[in-house]
Amino acid sequence: MAAHDVPLYDLAVIGGGINGTGIARDAAGRGLSVLLVEKDDLASHTSSCSTKLIHGGLRYLEYYEFRLVAEALAEREILLRAAPHIISPLQFVLPHEPHLRPAWMIRAGLFLYDHLGGRRTLPASFGVSLQGTRWGAGLQEKFTRGFVYSDARVDDARLVVLNALGAKENGAEIRTRTRLVEARREGGLWHIELADGSGSSARVRCRGLVNATGPWVKQLRDAASSALGRENLRHIKGSHIVVPRVHAEEHAYILQNSDQRIVFIIPYQGVFSLIGTTDISLEDFEKPVISREEIDYLCDIANSYLAAPIRPRDVVWSYSGVRALYDDGSDNPSAITRDYVLKLDPGERGEAPMLSLFGGKITTYRRVAETVLAELKPFFPQMKREWTAGAPLPGGDMPAGGLAACERDLAARYPGLPGELRRALLHRHGTRASRVLGEAKSAAELGTHFGHTLYAAEVDYLVAVEWARSAEDVLWRRTKCGLHLSAEQRDSVAAYLREQYGQEDS
Repeated sequence: MAAHDVPLYDLAVIGGGINGTGIARDAAGRGLSVLLVEKDDLASHTSSCSTKLIHGGLRYLEYYEFRLVAEALAEREILLRAAPHIISPLQFVLPHEPHLRPAWMIRAGLFLYDHLGGRRTLPASFGVSLQGTRWGAGLQEKFTRGFVYSDARVDDARLVVLNALGAKENGAEIRTRTRLVEARREGGLWHIELADGSGSSARVRCRGLVNATGPWVKQLRDAASSALGRENLRHIKGSHIVVPRVHAEEHAYILQNSDQRIVFIIPYQGVFSLIGTTDISLEDFEKPVISREEIDYLCDIANSYLAAPIRPRDVVWSYSGVRALYDDGSDNPSAITRDYVLKLDPGERGEAPMLSLFGGKITTYRRVAETVLAELKPFFPQMKREWTAGAPLPGGDMPAGGLAACERDLAARYPGLPGELRRALLHRHGTRASRVLGEAKSAAELGTHFGHTLYAAEVDYLVAVEWARSAEDVLWRRTKCGLHLSAEQRDSVAAYLREQYGQEDS
């Protein structure tokens, strides 16, 4: 293929996690031609393995990360407006343990937390009695005092998919299950070789390269750059467990431990509780899995607070992800900065820049994208201004009255469908739920019912619109229906994908 026949983009973004998709969306909306490349499925690594919170990070105040906390809290407000269907307010109860942190320290921290980020929509923190009140539901009677503050929860994998959809709708090209084979500079451009899952190869060119590969960021930077970078990463495994719901109230708990770490217990998917996370340094980060020691650790911390203990046999699901944190020299994995660090390699003559992103939090992904593009602005003077702060994500363009009004509209349009199904689709797709439902008057018109709230009509939509290919994509990332289905029902989803689309589960 002649060089002039090779597709040319302004920007190639490598990595289909939250930062990569957020950068691709922002760049495409500023008028750049963008290609996003992901070697697996969207959000198939760190970005689907978070604690599923949009938060400032209360504990980071103890490490004097004031700028990071303030930025994250400001972003929390923006994201609550941008995607109310997948991001919702959540109150947290912190039971007081005087021997771990004195009350004055907690009150001071919560005062800062309330005011650092320009809180507008969420209530301020306050103290509570735990005994005999809903705030102490499920806790041992010895806990008498506590503090309540607000943050937000998020469907992390769907947040990634919605950013990819936003990127595509602004003109970006999204290639999943496509591996970067080689990236080299030549003639003021990046020349990139790609290979898809079938082994077919393709070549593209681009004027700039963004390395948003998370745990693999240093590997790619060193492979593509003419000189090895001095930056190092710390790969920190964080694991979570899911158990049957430990209390009936809607608030979460933030639990202190004697090792100075904190663990969350969060109501999850209606009938479950999500418990995490751990912080463990590791070298082999390709396919992290939870260890029995981590399960015991999380159960032990939870049991030091819960009235009804949980045991490892109660775990119905677990997952582990790797946080790729910028190595700031800290010996304690919990103390390593969660802030992001950008490293720009402008090339020998200031052509074909490569920008590598180290670290970062899911909460600050939108701000990260703005910062990345500010760094690249000198190379793309035609780039338009920032725009994402006031723009809803796909499905987040709610009518007056917000999510409740949208739910009423959906009920009026689809009165023959189960309310549980309408609500589930609303919280997955927002105002786009009708694109899944079409003209269906009854559930029978949605095709095969795989169980819970998953029907063939949605599976078809996820394949056609959201890059889903395997049962894992559908059950654990695009939806969380895998938690609610039996093994046989999950197998039937895989069989359907094979029969209808020739897809092999992966």
